[in-house]
Order: sequence, then structure tokens, then C-alpha cells
Amino acid sequence: MGWGEASDTTKNDVIRVIADPGICGFPCIIEARKMACCIVSIKFTGSECKQIRRLSKLVNKTTLRDLFAPISKNPVFISAERAGCHPSCTIPVAVLKAVEVAMDMALPRDVVIRFE
Repeated sequence: MGWGEASDTTKNDVIRVIADPGICGFPCIIEARKMACCIVSIKFTGSECKQIRRLSKLVNKTTLRDLFAPISKNPVFISAERAGCHPSCTIPVAVLKAVEVAMDMALPRDVVIRFE
């Protein structure tokens, strides 16, 4: 089954998240689509960051089980480390938030880190 295909029972809209990690200046678009009961495909676009481009090759789907894995065992965070992402990069969290929404486990609300 390709990116644009889903069965009638699992077809959902694409969840699109625009993540701007800050001072690095490399925003990223993350698209998540529920493909089956517990599987979400993930697509990264628009980032000029070489680490995020590496991450996009390592993470193209995730599962319900992955969402609840502790940080040290979470495939998204493990892949972010393998890709060389900075520890404070917000993109891995944005991926997991998009997946939660795609799985109907959360509402699409902005996440903010604000300096005062």
C-alpha cells in the first residue's frame, strides 16, 4: 500500500505539522497518515537540515506501541540520535504529536516553548 492509498476502513486525512525548531532556522513539515489500526506513515518535507533529512530516511512509519515506549527505547528518539539530531531538537516530539493526532489519540493543538 503506497502513501496515497488506504483501505476504506483505515482511510484518514493527512495530519500536517509545521515544526520550527528555533534558532537553527530549519523548519520542517511532518505529515502523518493512519494506514491501519495501529500504524501511521510519516513523511518529512521542507527541511534543509542534514540531520532531519537523515531522520526522514530512518523514520517512515510508527506504531501505537512506539508511542508508549519510554524515551530511551522509543524508535523515533533512537532514530533522532542516530541521525545526529541535537538533544533539544523539537522535531522528534513534533513527529510523535502528529502521530498521536493521526491515531485519534489527541486533538491537533499547538505546542509552544516561549522565552520571556
